[in-house]
Amino acid sequence: MLPFLLLASRAEDAAAEDEYAAYLRYGGLEPHELHRIRLEASPLPALDLSGFSGVIVGGSPFTSSDPPDSKSDVQHRVERELSGLLDQLVARDFPFLGACYGVGTLGRHQGAVIDRTYGEPLAAVEIELTGAGLQDPLLQGMPQVFTAFAGHKEACSSLPAHAVLLA
Repeated sequence: MLPFLLLASRAEDAAAEDEYAAYLRYGGLEPHELHRIRLEASPLPALDLSGFSGVIVGGSPFTSSDPPDSKSDVQHRVERELSGLLDQLVARDFPFLGACYGVGTLGRHQGAVIDRTYGEPLAAVEIELTGAGLQDPLLQGMPQVFTAFAGHKEACSSLPAHAVLLA
């Protein structure tokens, strides 16, 4: 199996290490199966996507919905680099997992409205799959209603026209 690529942007070393360890543990991966690049530390290098099974963009202190004038130069650079990479990933239908900041980044890239309308505190919430979600192979075997931890200060309040709501 080719490794996955984790694009991280947490300047705090402890948080960055905890996130990496969580992806290894819950992804059932060994360190050689998850290559990490810390985007806050240096620019995104040229990537050969054929060397990866998929790309993960994890959490960040950055938020997609902050006004441009409130963002640091580093955040602007990271957003430009991720946008360019997402151009490639979407065009190739390359496997991608967006968690937290990754959801907002992909959402904005694809024309979603990312804002604080549906922001929520960390809590266990009831999730209900839509009809499309029940048919989607990604969610195969999941019950129609289940409890999961959720919580983020921003969320997708309007999907892109071509997106399908799964839950």
